[in-house]
This record gives sequence, structure tokens and C-alpha cells, in this order.
Amino acid sequence: MRYEMRFSGSGGQGVILASVIVAEAAVAAGLEAVQSQSYGPEARGGMCRAETVLSRERIWFSKVTRPNFLLALTQEALDRYAPDLAEDAVVMIDDALTVPKGLDKRQVLALPILATARDKVGKLMTANIVAVGAVNRALGLFDQQALHEGVRLHIPAGTEELNWKALDAGAALVTDEQAAAFARPLE
Repeated sequence: MRYEMRFSGSGGQGVILASVIVAEAAVAAGLEAVQSQSYGPEARGGMCRAETVLSRERIWFSKVTRPNFLLALTQEALDRYAPDLAEDAVVMIDDALTVPKGLDKRQVLALPILATARDKVGKLMTANIVAVGAVNRALGLFDQQALHEGVRLHIPAGTEELNWKALDAGAALVTDEQAAAFARPLE
């Protein structure tokens, strides 16, 4: 099964790193993964997106064409990328965003990602790690060991505890009912 993921927001929110971490966790879990990214010339504050393709088989085409999953941390990103999703796509957004017309609200998981990073973890810059924890819990992609390996490979030494706290805070945002409704394990 091929699973296409798009992570979007503004430059500086860490969506590229979130996508890289998911790809690394996939590899640690024995899956195939391809990751790519794009951002405008205004790296901080401009539109940013990163994409990850996951599969149990070799990935021959690395481009994301109809994402099965979208993470949007800004309204601009949500409005831009919501129209070209797969029919049964899962959409995770920060709960401060407004769901655009035409997007089925049953597909949307609105969570306080940015507020959790700021208020519970204590650093807004951990929003991407909070999001990764929530994404993994909602979709049921990897075990904690694979996820921790993906994070560990890309964080500065000495920030492990902060990042584990952010991962746990993100996972805690997703209820058991939501996890059951949105789970998309790779078959």
C-alpha cells in the first residue's frame, strides 16, 4: 500500500522536519519512505510544504499527487492544499483554523497543536514534534520505538527530554475514539 502525506504551514514551523521524522520512523519500522520539500524564497514565514510517501514495497514514483493525509498549521496552507486530497484523506489541522467549504468535516481532526506546544510543552518551536506525536497516534503508523528513533536522529543533543515531552503531549491530544476513526495502518 502506498500512503501519501503532505505537511504544510509556514516557514519556521518545522513542517519539513516533521515530514523527515515521519520518513525516518518509517524506515526504522521497516517500511520504504521517500521525503521531499518545498518552500518559497522567504524561508521564514512563507508558505512551506513537505511530503512523505510510505509503502511496504519499493517506491518507484516519489511525487505526491493525491495525499491520503494533510497536516495544515496555517489557514493559507489548509486553503491551498485541501482541494487536491484523496477522497478518503485524513486532514489534521490546528484548531484555530477554519475548515474550508467543500471539505467534509468528518475527515478533519482539529487539535490544539500550537497551543499545546506553547502552553503544555513550554516552547512553541516544538509544535512540529507535538504534531508528529498526534499524527502517529491518530493514524497508528509506527510503534513508539520507531517514532523515537526518527526524532532522535534529527534533534540537537540535550533536547531529548523536551522532545519526548512534545511527542507525548501530541499523542495525548488524540482520543481513543479519534484514533479508532482515523487509523490508517499500512497494510
